[in-house]
Parts: sequence; C-alpha cells; structure tokens
Amino acid sequence: MSNTTDDAIPPGWSYNPATLTQRLPIVAMAIVGFTIAMYLGLFQLKVISTVWEPFFGNGSQKILTSPTSQLLPVPDAILGAFGYFMDAVAGIIGSTRRWRTMPWIVVLFGVFVGPLGMISVLLVILQPVLYDAWCTLCLVTAAISVIMIGPAMDEMLASLQYMKRAKDANVSLWKVFWGYKEVQGKVI
Repeated sequence: MSNTTDDAIPPGWSYNPATLTQRLPIVAMAIVGFTIAMYLGLFQLKVISTVWEPFFGNGSQKILTSPTSQLLPVPDAILGAFGYFMDAVAGIIGSTRRWRTMPWIVVLFGVFVGPLGMISVLLVILQPVLYDAWCTLCLVTAAISVIMIGPAMDEMLASLQYMKRAKDANVSLWKVFWGYKEVQGKVI
C-alpha cells in the first residue's frame, strides 16, 4: 500500500468507513444508550424505586419487571448497558485505517452493534405481544441500536473485504485479522 491519504479508503469505496466522522456519532449514541440502559438497570436492581414513563402509564414498570427481563441472572437493561459500553469502547479504538490494521476490533464492533441491536428490536416486539405494554426508554434504546447498525456494518464490510483479498493473496488470515505489521505492507 502506498502512504497517501487515499490508502485509508478501502479499494472500490468512495469513502472511508473508519473515519472519526463515521465512528463518533455511533460512539455518542452508544454513550446515550449506555446512560439510559444503566438508569433502567438501576430500577431493575431496585436501586431506584420508580422509572420515568411519560406516555404509557405503568408500561415501563410492567416491562422492566416482566419475566422476559429476568430470564438471565443479570437484568436485561444491565446487559444492554454493557453492550452499549462495549460499542463505545470498540468504536473509539484505532485509527482511520483500522478496517485493515485492526480487523479484530472492527469485527468485534460489528458483533456488538449488529446482533445486540437485533436483540433490542426483538425485546421491543415482545412488549405489546407478551405484556400488552410499552416502555418509552426501551423504545428509545432500541431506536439507538437500529440507527447504529448501518454505519458499523459498513466498516465491518470493509474489513471483511480486506480479509478476503488477503486470503486470495495467500496471506495468513490469522495474521491479517490480528493486524500483524509484517503482512500490512503487502499489497492486498
């Protein structure tokens, strides 16, 4: 690869999906999601006795104390907060070339954002179906999760394309995935 500013743009792309302008909005949304999920989790842990609900009466309390929210040993909102925290951490790590220098963090970022976002959507679908109730802040966190998916998947696609080019060039995928310096200089 050359050392021009264009080497940060994946081959065949018109933009770099790893720029800070691409990632910082995702990180900011993850921080907002973390804050809301922690608040909901504090209610589930009975640290606070009430939860804010402007539209759906006691819907939030009904959802946050439902059997679904208690399926695991840890309240679902706390798990959501952990997921958002990991989204933020994985989103901030690395440079604008991380799609090829750190595919592991980009794939991890995609795994945290994508599947966890889908779980959030599933939990929202279950609200009216199983409990005939809605939770405003749960809906907000689900919207945040869905909005984060597209930009995160762009960068993951760039990393996966890079790894495919490495495989086609008979370069060790293991080394490429972990970003070993000796394979980064090879044109892939």
